[in-house]
Amino acid sequence: MENSTTSHSKRNRVTFGLGTIGRDMVYSLISMYLMFFLTEIKQLSNNAMWWITGIILVARIFDALNDPVMGVIVDNTRTRFGKFKPWITIGALSSGIFTILIFLDYGVSESLFIPLFAVLYLLWGITYTTNDISYWSMMPSLTTNPHEREEIGSFARICANIGLFAVVAGIVPLTNVLGEKFGSMHNGYLVFAIMVVIIMWVGQAITVLGVIEPNRITKNDSHTSLRDLASAIFKNDQLLVTGISMALFMIGYTTTASFGLYFFKYAYGDEGMYSIFALILGISQIIALAIFPMLSKRIARKIIYRYATILVVVGYVVFFFSPMNMIFIGIAGILLFVGQAFIQILMLMFLADTIEYGQLKLGRRNESVTFSIQPFINKMGGAIASGVVGVTVIISGINDAQIPSDVSQNGLFILKFAMMIFPLICIFAGYLIYKRKYIIDARKYDDIIKQLREKGEIL
Repeated sequence: MENSTTSHSKRNRVTFGLGTIGRDMVYSLISMYLMFFLTEIKQLSNNAMWWITGIILVARIFDALNDPVMGVIVDNTRTRFGKFKPWITIGALSSGIFTILIFLDYGVSESLFIPLFAVLYLLWGITYTTNDISYWSMMPSLTTNPHEREEIGSFARICANIGLFAVVAGIVPLTNVLGEKFGSMHNGYLVFAIMVVIIMWVGQAITVLGVIEPNRITKNDSHTSLRDLASAIFKNDQLLVTGISMALFMIGYTTTASFGLYFFKYAYGDEGMYSIFALILGISQIIALAIFPMLSKRIARKIIYRYATILVVVGYVVFFFSPMNMIFIGIAGILLFVGQAFIQILMLMFLADTIEYGQLKLGRRNESVTFSIQPFINKMGGAIASGVVGVTVIISGINDAQIPSDVSQNGLFILKFAMMIFPLICIFAGYLIYKRKYIIDARKYDDIIKQLREKGEIL
C-alpha cells in the first residue's frame, strides 16, 4: 500500500504523540481524582456529594452530546493553519485555565461552592472537548496506511499512558510534599494541578509546531451540515458498533481506575502502596503498547482482541478473590491492565478505519465527526464511572469514614463489586458486540482503500 506521509512519518509520530502526555495528565487528574479530592481533601458532606455527583453526571452527558457538534465545527474549519491546530491551541489554553480554577480554594460555604463548581466543571468539559476532538481527529488525516496509523496511535497511547500513570503514581507522594510546603493538602492539589497544566501546554505546543500535515490525502473538502452529522454517525454501522463496544470498555476501565486510591486506602489499608502498584501497572501497559505494532503485523486484530479480553477477565477474577497480598494483587493488576492496553489501541484503530468505511459508503469523509465519538464515549464512560464512584463511596460508608477500620465488611464488598464485577460485565459485553457485528478486517480495509483510490476519493 502506498505510504502518503513517508517523508514526515517519524517526525509526526513523535511530535503528535508527545502532545498527549500532559493532556492525559490533566484528564486523569479530573476524571480519576476529582471525586477523591472533594471527599477526602475538601471533605464535603454526604448531602453536598449527592449534588456534586449529580452535577458531574449531568455536565458530562451534556458535554458529551456537544462533542459531535464540535466535530462538525472542526470539519468545517478552513484556515491557513489547517482545521485542527487552531482548535487544539484554543482548547489546550482554556481547559488548562479551568483545571486550575477547579482546584482553587474559594473559602465559601458548601451551598455557594456547589453552583460555582457546576459552572467551572461544565466549562472545563466544553474546553477540553475542543482540544480533544481536534487533537485525535488529526491522527487519521496524517496517513491512510494502516501500519503507520498503528505506529502513530501506539506511540500516542504510550505517551498518554505515561501521562496517566505519572499522575496515578505521583499524586499521593507529590501532593503530600506540596501540601507540607504550601501549608495544606488543598494547596498541594492546587500546585499539582498547575504543574500538570504547564506540562500539557508544553506538550501541545510541540504538537502544534512540530506536526507537518500532508497537503491532502483526500479530495473530499465539502461542507458538513448538522444533517450530514447525523448521517455520518447513524448511517455508518461500523462506527456505531465500534462506539458501543468502546463505550462499554471505557465505562469498565474508568470505573476500575477511579476506585484505585479508595481501594488501597480502605480495603488494602496502605494508601502509600497505591503509587508502587500504579508504577508497575504503568510500565506493564507501556510495554504492551510498545509491542502492539509488531504483534499486529503477525497476528490479526480480532485474535489480539480475543486474548486481551481473556487477560482482562482472568485479571478481574484474580483481583476480586485475591487476599490483601501485594503479590496476588500485583499479578491481577498486570493481567488486567496489559489486556486493557491492547484493547485501548485496538479501539483507536477500529475507530480510525471506520472513516474510510464511511467515506466509501456515504460519499463523505468526516474525520473530526468520526473522532468526536471518542471523547463522547470517554465522557459518557467517565460520567457513569463518576456516578458509580460517587454513589458507592456514600452507600458503602467510605465518605463518612476517617480511618480504614470505619468501613464495614459489607461496605468493602460494595466497593469491590463496583470496582471489579460491574466493570468486568461491561468490558466482556463490549467484546461480544464487536465479535458479532464488526466486519472491517485487514482484507476488507484494503478493498475499501482500493475502491476509494479507483474513484479518486483518496489521492
